Amino acid sequence: MKTYRPTTKSRRHTITINYRAVLTAAEPHKPLTFGRKRYMGRNKAGRITVRHKGGGSKRLYREIDFRYDKINIPARIETIEYDPNRSGFIALVLYADGERRYVLAPKGLKVGDSLMASAEADLTTGNRLPLAKIPVGSFVYNLEVKPGGGAKLVRSAGNFAQVLSNDAGYTLIKMPSSETRKIDDQAWASIGSVSNEENKLIKLGKAGRSRWLGIRPTVRGSAMNPVDHPYGGGEGRQGRGTRRPKTMWGKITGGRKTRRPKKYSNHLIISRRSG
Repeated sequence: MKTYRPTTKSRRHTITINYRAVLTAAEPHKPLTFGRKRYMGRNKAGRITVRHKGGGSKRLYREIDFRYDKINIPARIETIEYDPNRSGFIALVLYADGERRYVLAPKGLKVGDSLMASAEADLTTGNRLPLAKIPVGSFVYNLEVKPGGGAKLVRSAGNFAQVLSNDAGYTLIKMPSSETRKIDDQAWASIGSVSNEENKLIKLGKAGRSRWLGIRPTVRGSAMNPVDHPYGGGEGRQGRGTRRPKTMWGKITGGRKTRRPKKYSNHLIISRRSG
């Protein structure tokens, strides 16, 4: 991690990642980039559905290969790069047939190392196999939910899941959230964990850096007027004044179950996450 001389109040507390020690390229591979509209928390009607999003620096989108459909073709890592659209680092890989793609970089691999998606691949970091071929106790990332559907789970910086058992066509997986669930053992996963595990140690140091990232300010409900929030109003500082915590629309939160009772994946979840 990188700290700074306390030349200002915000510099004193800023902690960032020492990117120079990790990254090997300053510019992305242009054929795999394109511009992309950012919706700033708004739906197709233009209404805000997720608050506190907007502004921020422009981002060039890198096309990441989450499907890994080049089976049995070895690839070599050419660069490790920063991606502003995700917390983990990405790697530009060159396949033996000459094609280049971006993939999510695993922890521990460096430029020149090889990886491959194959049912017969070695059990080494970065290689991709069906869950049925991965031994119990292994750490995995980039998990598919359905075979051939592309990686959907465990993609954030430093994350990994653990294979607990294989039985009756399913693999029992312990997720980073501590949830234990079953996944079809013909779904694919990558060996290892996602790079940039130090991402959780970053301290932005000042409000301006949040704005650069597209994060807008959050106002406390108790600082609002009664018309704007159930916690609003009162002379001076007040408690929330309601028996149960509520959102600004008066909906109960904090302990209320929000998962649909008939959600399709209920039968696949063995134990729910804690907290």
